[in-house]
Amino acid sequence: MFQVRDVTYRYPRNRKDTIKGISFDIRQGEIFGLLGPSGVGKSTTQKIMVKLLTDYQGEIYYRNKELKNFDKQYYQEIGVGFEVPVHFSKLTADENIHFFKKLYRNQANTDAMMQRLGIYEAKKKKVDEFSKGMKIRLNFVRAVLNNPAVLFLDEPTIGLDPANARTLKTMIKEFRSYGGTVLLSTHLMSDVDELCDRVAFMADGRIAEIDTPQNLKMKYGERKVEVEYDTGNEEATSKVSFDLDTINRNEDFFKLVRNKKIITMHSKETTLDDIFIKITGVEKHD
Repeated sequence: MFQVRDVTYRYPRNRKDTIKGISFDIRQGEIFGLLGPSGVGKSTTQKIMVKLLTDYQGEIYYRNKELKNFDKQYYQEIGVGFEVPVHFSKLTADENIHFFKKLYRNQANTDAMMQRLGIYEAKKKKVDEFSKGMKIRLNFVRAVLNNPAVLFLDEPTIGLDPANARTLKTMIKEFRSYGGTVLLSTHLMSDVDELCDRVAFMADGRIAEIDTPQNLKMKYGERKVEVEYDTGNEEATSKVSFDLDTINRNEDFFKLVRNKKIITMHSKETTLDDIFIKITGVEKHD
């Protein structure tokens, strides 16, 4: 869907490049995570790919055609959900949606989406009466109201309660199942783990690592199994680790499993939060 080749960008008043020669591909029908600390160039990359910034160096191809050669037709094919929802606050939710619908040839069933996201009953209310979470959900509806082929999402679930976040993530996965492509930026690694097919970590304006979440966990994690067991003392348990590659012939492991009450047993798989810090060298702040 996208081929990004050696893209560099510097803001006019800056002395240094914000984007420093990044290259990556995004396949059709995948959710691609673009991750990293604040200030490393994620938002700038998204702005370039939605044609808000055009004076970049390098090449970007969309459907095998140079992005710079697309006219306004490109906007018919993409949907954008920025981190901070921007609506006409003095208009109702319904008026907001219908205003933007008029800009597109293709129009989705937004009433059905609003019902699903729990804001349909409030669609006649002015948006300035909406809570933050309601504005975020309305923002998603606006991003997909043109039945786009590609979604650019920045922190789509931030500020949502677990139930509404679950609904929105389900809708994102359904979008992918219908062939849609998503570029997702977020600091919520649980969302990344659940949604993304592949992720790219950015550090200092460069791509530091690209792979699937599972492969990254295998690469950066320990191949060990930690077993917590009951020692017989009501107030104490004990933990012991075994090498995952030799566990099938480790007699101590089998003896422990046969003779002790096992409390927990799990592999020492690292988390995406840990990987974030290792790759970028920056503590993550939500």
